[in-house]
Amino acid sequence: MRIRDLGVIDDAVVELAPGFTAVTGETGAGKTMVVTSLGLLLGGRADPGLVRNGSERAVVEGRLQLPPGSPVAARAAEAGAELDDGALLISRTVSAEGRSRAHVGGRSVPVGLLTELGEDLVAVHGQTDQQRLLRPARQRGALDRYAGESVAEPLARYREVYRRLREVSSTLEELTTRARERAQEADLLRFGLDEVAAAEPVAGEDEGLSAEAERLGHADALSSAATLAHAALAGDPADPEALDAGTLLAQSRRALDAVRHHDERLAALADRLNEVGYLLADVAGDLAGYADDLDADPVRLAAVEDRRAVLSQLLRKYGGPENSLAEVIAWAEEGSARLAELDGDDERIDELGARETALRGELAELAAEVSAARQAAAGRFAAAVSAELAELAMPHARVTFAISQVDDLSGIEIEGRTVAYGPHGVDEVEVLLAPHPGAQPRPIAKGASGGELSRVMLAVEVVFAGADPVPTYLFDEVDAGVGGKAAVEIGRRLAKLAESAQVVVVTHLPQVAAFADRHLVVEKTNDGTVTRSGVKVLSDEERVRELSRMLAGLEDSELGRAHAEELLAAARAPRHR
Repeated sequence: MRIRDLGVIDDAVVELAPGFTAVTGETGAGKTMVVTSLGLLLGGRADPGLVRNGSERAVVEGRLQLPPGSPVAARAAEAGAELDDGALLISRTVSAEGRSRAHVGGRSVPVGLLTELGEDLVAVHGQTDQQRLLRPARQRGALDRYAGESVAEPLARYREVYRRLREVSSTLEELTTRARERAQEADLLRFGLDEVAAAEPVAGEDEGLSAEAERLGHADALSSAATLAHAALAGDPADPEALDAGTLLAQSRRALDAVRHHDERLAALADRLNEVGYLLADVAGDLAGYADDLDADPVRLAAVEDRRAVLSQLLRKYGGPENSLAEVIAWAEEGSARLAELDGDDERIDELGARETALRGELAELAAEVSAARQAAAGRFAAAVSAELAELAMPHARVTFAISQVDDLSGIEIEGRTVAYGPHGVDEVEVLLAPHPGAQPRPIAKGASGGELSRVMLAVEVVFAGADPVPTYLFDEVDAGVGGKAAVEIGRRLAKLAESAQVVVVTHLPQVAAFADRHLVVEKTNDGTVTRSGVKVLSDEERVRELSRMLAGLEDSELGRAHAEELLAAARAPRHR
């Protein structure tokens, strides 16, 4: 992390080791700012009072190395972030006026995304900030991972049955709660289908009727026009002296036929007149037939208009965008299928009800199996954590799991009780602590003081190590109120936890710091600030000097240095790991 203008820190870089990193320094030197900085990167509250006096803003930047396939990387990518050679760059800016901005992978994001990512990145345990395992849902998930296959296998089967039950119940609820709407829909469909069936429409029928109505409505005018046209082409029997097109054409043909043999071009024109004659005779004959066939029939016209009115009503009600009878017929086919589906709902409701009952019974059996496996794992867990606490100066503390169910009349029946259920089973899981004999077990957030709580969480994390996938743990004040042998045991357990995760500890105790793989010290300059060189990685010689200061307050004391060297040697001995 790089920290600028935050509290007493002017500009400093904090380099954390993959294993166990200890952060030490004089009281007030700014060690807590390391914890605060990490909190800001994880979406913590932006307090403008954290901005260094005289500065416009405080900035914290972090580089996180993520393993391939990390869910954090996937979630960041969804927000538009880009990885830098497998690393995710995060920054948080807090202005002196209280405004806060966040960036992930070069993209501006809501601060809430940092909180979301932090859930899977870092577990913070401090006097005022015990984030992750204090929530019952996290405790249940951690217990399930600790239990391993004994819970995972029946829980996987439970979730599959739970998914099927949700699908069946959702369909059943829709069918039963919408019974009135379905009945109304069925009535409307029946009415419409009866209308269409009574009319028996044929695709394209309306177009033919429209043409017929047009013809019948103008029958007199059409007949008169056809008669006049026939007379003009073939002659009028009532007026034999009147010239007609046929007579004139015959005269033309005779005139040309008399001389056609003298010129081929004229002969070709004569042939074309012959063709015109044939065509004129055909048209004249057709006009005569048309006039004879055409009959003004008011009865037929009325029938056509009545039929058109019926079809028009069907088109208006059931026609689609093209307003065609084909669409009316298609609607009727779809409506028939939907009506059959609605009429079969009663049988389907009975069938789904029987399936739901069977699935609820199967789910109850699996839920009971999951609960029994959790109870067994909880006993092992409680014994392991209590044993850890005995070595952390809490010899009388006892940790237990409260695994309970909530009564719910709409739930599933287990051992004579109807209880609520969800995707994780029927169990409400919570870790309880009794800090001393006779004390009533209470949730760990309420049953321990600040210093005790950090030790309890350390014990819990050590037991859960490997089962919980969070890659980084931060402990602040984990050593509050302890010393001597208990402090050594805290250091040893932090080192054990660091074998499977990254561990960062802010500590006052040399017995804890001696176990670190990397030792950082925070030092103020003479003007009371922490600059870039104020957070440094200590060499072996510098570690001896710092541990001596922490032990005796005199970093150059020979006795203190000897004690410090002894602490380092003891911490590095295999038996302590």
